[in-house]
Amino acid sequence: MKDEFLSKIQISPVIAAVNNIEKLEEAIESPCEIIFLLTGDIFNLEQIVKKVKENEKSIYVHIDLLDGFSRNLTTLRYINQKTNLDGIITTKSSFIRPAKDMGLFTIQRLFMIDSLSLDSGIESIKVTKPDAVEILPGIMPKITEKIYHETSIPIITGGLIMDKEDVIQNLKYGAVGISTSKKEIWYV
Repeated sequence: MKDEFLSKIQISPVIAAVNNIEKLEEAIESPCEIIFLLTGDIFNLEQIVKKVKENEKSIYVHIDLLDGFSRNLTTLRYINQKTNLDGIITTKSSFIRPAKDMGLFTIQRLFMIDSLSLDSGIESIKVTKPDAVEILPGIMPKITEKIYHETSIPIITGGLIMDKEDVIQNLKYGAVGISTSKKEIWYV
């Protein structure tokens, strides 16, 4: 899973973040190799994952944002068994190890709002050892660089990415990928 993620992110470092199911088709048709699903529910998740995989794209599901599921390990096991997703995104560090044990690629999402969240985020990464980290907002290249140098974990940035310059700056400072729901950036 890790090799596939890194291979696809090198081909296309922009990740289509789908926060509205109506954008799914556009994300599939975009040049993005990876889709972050930030929506969905117990009724449509299997069909969404199947459709993305049929189009030879990778899909990583933000399990904290799914409707109709409890926020526990049973949900994680169910999603892993019932879908062919490539991995998960979560803010819950307690989900990282179990998901990795199930063979899923894990992305720990961290919100950087102050120096305390930065320090605790770095410590969490060192303990849980996710396959990648997504930091938000994605407009702090120096923070991206600091987290990467202290953890050596691939960094994805997301949130508030406004234009091509934001993408370039993040890649320059060590991000391997940029996730965005802004369709115009999917074609950068």
